[in-house]
Amino acid sequence: MDLAALLPALIPSWSSVVLLGTFFAYLAAAGSILPGKVVPGAALPDGSRLRYRCNGLVSLLLLVALLGLGAWMDFLRPTIIAERGLELLSTTFIFSTLVTLVLYAAGCNSGSNSSSLKPHLAGNLIQDLWFGIQLNPQFIGIDLKFFFVRAGMMGWLLINLSVLARSVPDGNLSLSMVLYQLFCVLYILDYFVHEEYMTSTWDIIAERLGFMLVFGDLVWIPFTFSIQGWWLSRNNVELTTIAAIANCFVFLIGYMVFRGANKQKHVFKRNPKALIWGHPPKVVGGKLLASGYWGIARHCNYLGDLLLALSFSLPCGLRSPVPYFYPIYLLILLIWRERRDEARCAEKYREIWAEYRRLVPWRIFPYIY
Repeated sequence: MDLAALLPALIPSWSSVVLLGTFFAYLAAAGSILPGKVVPGAALPDGSRLRYRCNGLVSLLLLVALLGLGAWMDFLRPTIIAERGLELLSTTFIFSTLVTLVLYAAGCNSGSNSSSLKPHLAGNLIQDLWFGIQLNPQFIGIDLKFFFVRAGMMGWLLINLSVLARSVPDGNLSLSMVLYQLFCVLYILDYFVHEEYMTSTWDIIAERLGFMLVFGDLVWIPFTFSIQGWWLSRNNVELTTIAAIANCFVFLIGYMVFRGANKQKHVFKRNPKALIWGHPPKVVGGKLLASGYWGIARHCNYLGDLLLALSFSLPCGLRSPVPYFYPIYLLILLIWRERRDEARCAEKYREIWAEYRRLVPWRIFPYIY
């Protein structure tokens, strides 16, 4: 698309505002009303625990069913998101910026001393806006951090499905598109099946809510993770049978490592004596798990995430770097995050962390890094 066509397409419209507002309104209502397992979050520094209603899978399936019914009744076009992708991108970006400013203002005016709402001001405006100043801000009883990541994951699936709907009449429904869509659907559905594991991730328990997470959840996840789908809708890629099988193998290995590592960590935090791979867990200092995947690399869940990201791009072939934006970006991000994690853990656990590093020397890639 040339620049003359790109700039007008980025201008938000009232239609995009309505679409985004309706999406958020649905998620707020569904998240509060639909049944789901209520999971206690990790213990905060003041000893309190937030409680999360993990009904994301039910909310997602109901939303897709409602959209399918609306398309069947000609109430809406299934391609509407694909047709308005750029203006939805700019609308969501503006919304993320406004949310960040509101969060900063609300945090500065907060008089709460709880771990969730106590403001943590660094004194640098840019840093405070980027990282946020409150750990778990809420709006009408909704935990915004948990809400935004749920919205991003669902938005990613809706964009993909809309791109798929547009590819069918265009005649671009290739094996490459089918594999990409299948991998993403399985990954997203699995995320919501195991949504309670999200409550023990670093983002939820340690990161404050600022522009980094708001933008990352609402804009970056849905609009950049779907680049491969957009690219395949405009480029025909014919995969060989061997390439398709290899692609599936990368996805399965990535999924096994990603889900297995996260599950082991989640179960260990709930029950430190639970068996891992049939054996009692090896624990350093009574706190750090050094068994299973966590005995192979200190951040082995990142390795699984990177393999999954690569599997989403491999259906696009090798003739363009554009579809590989996501795994390349993720590699840079996770190395940066791993460095931050290491610094925080070294400060928090001190000699225990030093012992864990001696026991598990590899950071992400065993025998490489």
